[in-house]
Amino acid sequence: MVERNAEFPNVGLPLLVVILGPTASGKTALSVALGARFGGEVVSCDSIAIYRGFEIGSAKPSPEQRERVPHHLLDVANPEEPYTAGDYGRAARAAIGDIAARGKLPIVSGGSGLYLRALLQGFFAGSQPGSLRSAALRTRLQRRFEDRGAARLHRLLRRLDPVSAGRIHPNDASKVIRAVEVSLLARQPLSELWRTGREGLSGFRILRIGLNPDRSQLYERINARARSMFASGLVEETEALLARCSAAGATARCSALQSLGYRQAAQFLRGEIDRERAVALTCQGHRNYAKRQQTWFRREPAVAWLAGFGDQPEIRGQAEKLVRQQLAERSSPDRHDDAALEGARQAGSAN
Repeated sequence: MVERNAEFPNVGLPLLVVILGPTASGKTALSVALGARFGGEVVSCDSIAIYRGFEIGSAKPSPEQRERVPHHLLDVANPEEPYTAGDYGRAARAAIGDIAARGKLPIVSGGSGLYLRALLQGFFAGSQPGSLRSAALRTRLQRRFEDRGAARLHRLLRRLDPVSAGRIHPNDASKVIRAVEVSLLARQPLSELWRTGREGLSGFRILRIGLNPDRSQLYERINARARSMFASGLVEETEALLARCSAAGATARCSALQSLGYRQAAQFLRGEIDRERAVALTCQGHRNYAKRQQTWFRREPAVAWLAGFGDQPEIRGQAEKLVRQQLAERSSPDRHDDAALEGARQAGSAN
């Protein structure tokens, strides 16, 4: 157990680095660079990358990046399996605890704001295994989503919980269904449950590093990456995933197929739009998502915002400096006691 200094309560606690920012801002590149530089391991914070088979559209770290630095919470669930923010929060806390216990630096990296909240701020009682869950209700909601469309179910959520409805995109089937399920079973809005009764992460000093690149440059990268995804086989990957979920009789439960890129590729496969339109809609969808991410992350406390992309040398240098400073804080805790003692001496001599 770590002994804590009463006057400086965070001194001596292990460091947790959190890299946040909008999609395509270079979070993966920066997390790998920091992991290689400081002997760290990366914990992914991505609600699509947790699923097996979702490679191209989720922009998972490359095999080379995973070989260079160990990664956690990638490919941990099958597409047809429900995986909630509470599930992620518990798994991520276990992962960072294990990393720190082995003397390594845990680095959380990703753009899923709800997952990050579950990790850092805690999760409400209903997110515990077996709590506020009804398989029958969830099945009915999934069928309603499939039969009547995303807009109808999202309107129901708006009546039950306007706050959550404002934060969850109508096409995010998994989150919409879960929010409606919890609100109905708890007989109060999900957002109210999130607001009360949570226990934040303890036992770590948290360094939040935010990436805030120029918006026009970010949009250029988003557009280029979306086009690259289609050129690299996103349509074929989506076709294989649709076949897998259909064979398992779980198409309605494969909510990750409603995520950006996969949804548009599926529309193309069904003949609803042409390929050019699918690419354009994916670009637009990711740009809109980046706006929502920036709004969400602006509510995070004590973020050290860096004005650039995570793969730029100057930004990497700034981030390394921040990490070095925090590691020095832990390696030299006595200097706080020395400063306090000197202050007491000065006060005594003044009297």
